[in-house]
Amino acid sequence: MDEPQWLDEREAHVWQAYLALQRRLQAVLARRLVRDAGLSGADYRLLVPLSETPGGALRARDLGLMVGWERSRISHQVRRMESRGLLVREDCAEDARGSVVRLTEAGRAAIVAAAPKHVQAVRRYFFDVLSEDELATLGDVFERLLDGLPDDEV
Repeated sequence: MDEPQWLDEREAHVWQAYLALQRRLQAVLARRLVRDAGLSGADYRLLVPLSETPGGALRARDLGLMVGWERSRISHQVRRMESRGLLVREDCAEDARGSVVRLTEAGRAAIVAAAPKHVQAVRRYFFDVLSEDELATLGDVFERLLDGLPDDEV
């Protein structure tokens, strides 16, 4: 077995800073969503792609792929959101085994109300602290990192 190539001090620092940023930024944004709109981060994560889809409906399988969640997590979250009137689940016309998740009027109203303050928070805590050059560099770095990841290990 090959000996692992451990991270050097600089790499370990960058990796830990990235992990801390990811945790703290997600936590700050999630708290603000609850405070400002009464939505959880998971609620928002599903409402966005549904609100951006013509007709506000997606197959549950496709919605799960879009947000990177397993089938059981999608099912549980959709059930919670259904109970609050944000979404409905319908039978899929093309596949009797599948289901379609549809945004309700209440769900659309929730995302329309939440989005402006959420985007304002994203801008405040992420984009506003970066220079134009840093933003361009981050975009390039993120694309390169994404391109290096395998598609089948989500």
